[in-house]
Amino acid sequence: MPQIPVKSAKKVAIACDHGGLEMKVALIDMLAKDRYDVLDMGTNKTESVDYPDYAYELSRALIEEKAFRGVLICGSGIGISIAANRFPQIRAALIHDALGAKLCREHNNANVIAFGGRTLGIETARDCLNIFLNTDFKGGRHERRVAKLLNPHLM
Repeated sequence: MPQIPVKSAKKVAIACDHGGLEMKVALIDMLAKDRYDVLDMGTNKTESVDYPDYAYELSRALIEEKAFRGVLICGSGIGISIAANRFPQIRAALIHDALGAKLCREHNNANVIAFGGRTLGIETARDCLNIFLNTDFKGGRHERRVAKLLNPHLM
């Protein structure tokens, strides 16, 4: 796996649509208190916007190594995670609990965590994000599987 440049090692990109704004604000506050540098990629309004636009911008930021991890939020978390996963370099996991947050890092080397702003409580999202940011990829047998996500011809 590519190494994260030092300049982005503590930078987390975060984006949402209108359905995730309240949660995004709360998570930015948590990240700032935990001394992460936050790259806020919008939206910052409650009017309806299109979630793919925000997923694509955040995905580009990770691909360009402007941040080491990403957080995406829409009403359900489903659409925004599907949009981010259109990029082979992005492994976005829609998470609902602490175990999922841990396993998406350990087994899948997820670099983006996605939440449903209307389906998940903010405290649970905070707990999951903390686990996601502090759990390492296990490698080993999982390395081969993650490699196949980047290179389907390995199958």
